[in-house]
Amino acid sequence: MKIVGRVQELAALKEYALSDRPEFVAVYGRRRIGKTFLIKENFKNDFAFHVTAIANSNLKEQLLNFNRSLNQYGETYYPQSATWFDSFAQLIKLLENSKKKGKKVVFIDEMPWMDTHKSRFINALEHFWNSWADARPDILLIVCGSATSWIINKLINSRGGLHNRVTKRMYIGPFTLKECEDYFHSNNIILSRYQIIENYMIMGGIPYYLSLMEKGKSLSQNIDFLFFTKNGALRNEFRNLYASLFINYENHIKVVEALAKKTKGLTRAEITKEAGLSTGGSLTKTLEELEQCGFIDSYKDMDAKSKYQLYQLVDPYTLFYINYIRNQKITDENYWSNLIDNSKHRAWSGYAFEQVCLAHIRQIKNKLGISGILSGVASWKSKKTEDGNKGAQIDLLIDRNDNVINICEMKYSKDEFVIDKKYDEELRNKAGVFRRETGTNKAVHITMVTTFGVKRNMYSGNIQSQVTSEDLFT
Repeated sequence: MKIVGRVQELAALKEYALSDRPEFVAVYGRRRIGKTFLIKENFKNDFAFHVTAIANSNLKEQLLNFNRSLNQYGETYYPQSATWFDSFAQLIKLLENSKKKGKKVVFIDEMPWMDTHKSRFINALEHFWNSWADARPDILLIVCGSATSWIINKLINSRGGLHNRVTKRMYIGPFTLKECEDYFHSNNIILSRYQIIENYMIMGGIPYYLSLMEKGKSLSQNIDFLFFTKNGALRNEFRNLYASLFINYENHIKVVEALAKKTKGLTRAEITKEAGLSTGGSLTKTLEELEQCGFIDSYKDMDAKSKYQLYQLVDPYTLFYINYIRNQKITDENYWSNLIDNSKHRAWSGYAFEQVCLAHIRQIKNKLGISGILSGVASWKSKKTEDGNKGAQIDLLIDRNDNVINICEMKYSKDEFVIDKKYDEELRNKAGVFRRETGTNKAVHITMVTTFGVKRNMYSGNIQSQVTSEDLFT
């Protein structure tokens, strides 16, 4: 299977391999995102040393696994060690005896699993890098793990012996819509762009999830098979996903479940109340870890002086699971194929489409012709008004340096979106409240981001610009 997309990541890996200095590269991203596949395919498995840690194993088992890998790569037999310090000393001997020319690539996969209780793994890794590898321009150490918070806290933001030792960091995120389209084409799976967007609203561009799609089946048939059959591969993925990433994952699940109830987002205080969690450092850590892994996002008010911060659930798979799988007594294995459009589906699809749009801000800016203009992205929520006017909330604002602010309205529709009298009044009220409360002297443009564009009628004239789903595939 060839690599699809990942152009920037592949270029970076090639650059690291040609570097004239020692490189310590931390690769991270959520489970099933394709980190291991990317690294193995790029280097064609041509490593000076490679080991994959074992999940849920103790120190003895991890050391045994490391030792077996050493003996697979070395011509000299290395006896079983009792500590990580001894194991890394053996790795040094292996690399010093290696006959490989150029960069010697050392790939340690799922490194967080090696850091078992009282193992002193981090201490040994520090000693390996600081006492030997850091002086070797022929060493390229690549460490990888799905436990993003561990990679960030223990390596990238280390305050100990590994402080500032990671020379490069590489976050592997979900595919874009265009990369999803390229992936489906490369696997002879025929879907329209509208269907690819719906797929993204459910799976979120996670390569492994896409790999489960079968050609010859419609999108609905695939969703039914993966989510609504008793042993569907993605029906039981949810708890495994969170358990693989976080130590106290139950708290993380409580937070995303709370956020799933309020699609417009919650403040920290509201999360505390909805999730039944106590405020303080543990909640801060939970929110940080969820954001680092791409499950939630935080949006600050465009007013720099404001302390207002809104948290939203942005992971499509989690949103879909909570809405349609968790606690649902669905026994119809053709549920999605026979789904009737109702208020629940409209609420889910509207919010899920917003998340697709927010994951493609670059493409929206390109369509608006402002990719070269300095701009910031924010959300905004009006304060309570005293004059009887309705308040307003804006999920996407693009505040531009050319004295324009785009208020982006994201609407999911199976046809051209129709602006009626009621919605026209809502849009005009939203823009008016925004101008009044912010006191901005910039031009405020209403931008519609829709699947098939806006139908021209007597109420569509106030729209300054449009972005369609086709533009999101650029």
